[in-house]
Amino acid sequence: MSTTSDRSAATDPDRLIQRPLPPEVLLRGEDPFAPPPGLDRLHAHGPVSQVELLNGARIWMVTGFAESRAVLTDDRFSADTHRHPNAMQLTPHQVAEQRATAAAGHGGCPVTDRPRTDGRFIFMDPPEQTRLRRLLVGQFTVRRMRALEARVREIAVEHIEAMRAAGSRADLVPAFALPLPSLVICELLGVAYADRAEFQERSAVAVNLDAGDEARLHAQAGLHEFMRGLVADKRVHPTDDLISGLVHGDADPPLTDQELVDLSTMLLGAGHETTANMLALGTFALLEHPEQLEALRADPGRIDTAVEELLRYLSVIHTGPVRVAVEDLVLGEITIPAGDTVMISLPAANRDHDQWTDPAELDLSRTRNHHLAFGHGVHQCLGQQLARVELRIGLSELLARLPGLRLDAAADEIGLRTGMIVYGVHSLPVSWD
Repeated sequence: MSTTSDRSAATDPDRLIQRPLPPEVLLRGEDPFAPPPGLDRLHAHGPVSQVELLNGARIWMVTGFAESRAVLTDDRFSADTHRHPNAMQLTPHQVAEQRATAAAGHGGCPVTDRPRTDGRFIFMDPPEQTRLRRLLVGQFTVRRMRALEARVREIAVEHIEAMRAAGSRADLVPAFALPLPSLVICELLGVAYADRAEFQERSAVAVNLDAGDEARLHAQAGLHEFMRGLVADKRVHPTDDLISGLVHGDADPPLTDQELVDLSTMLLGAGHETTANMLALGTFALLEHPEQLEALRADPGRIDTAVEELLRYLSVIHTGPVRVAVEDLVLGEITIPAGDTVMISLPAANRDHDQWTDPAELDLSRTRNHHLAFGHGVHQCLGQQLARVELRIGLSELLARLPGLRLDAAADEIGLRTGMIVYGVHSLPVSWD
């Protein structure tokens, strides 16, 4: 399964492959909810295995739960893609250069000493990451997210009723799964909802691993330009929203425009992309597991445990996170040399038999479900409580207000987002009584 960008990369040593992961760790089998069979084969050989990328580099794929947690809490693994470029970022030419350097006895972890001026804190290490993350933590507390429940429910009901008014069938992605988290994050950040189509379209291209280099870079530039205009407007016309709070806050040192643009762009993208796909894919999973769906209908009070199980079972972040070892270390009895890239496979780690009984089964009554869907450690997802509120309310209202909800297409006809950074479905045709 090659793309145009893959073929051109093979002939141009200076061209960056935007999708360096081999197909076997991305492509799903017959079960759209199970990890790619290639990951199962890797895990059968151990919780840490080597994988060769399409750019010629080799990385360590971590499929074990305990080993994944260890990586996410060990500061010897760096998330800083600026200071320590990982193998996913390298061209074939750069991979060859690194190998030649290592062969000459000059290995170790490569370091770029240029100072950081951006605000992409999820790709930073402490203390830079800590400074920026601390500015946002207070905006996403459990208490504040609980306070949003009434508004989330209002938005959910409004869109479900619009679906009902239009008939008895709909595509759940554009009709419900995408607008619900999009409207919520727009209101939180102070983005006009009328502008949502612009950022959604550009965001979809930016996270599409099958899109060409130029298309993705153009989309990313468009997102930053959009946010740059919004930050400038908030400087002059602040309102009661998160971006205005960052612009006019008491950060020390004050946030630069570049930091503000990067922070806001990440929040806007992450605030709708992951939850929208969880809503659609979670509904798909429930409809394909009727006994679990009926149990949830019979006991709506189990929605909290149901959401946690869906998060574990589906693990929509299926291409990372990625870290670089800054020194030689041992992980799961495997020696990881300094400079090597490590990728955690959340879909595989969240189905580790050493952590769960029958992990391949969807069990909405599963308790003590300490999954890694939101990551772990200092980079654990800031918006996880908001996502939980949106998933709990969104799924509850769908099941309560659309009796007889069912797929309106064969399950094997549902288009899967295997070529995207966030897994899910491109569309989900449904109907109801």
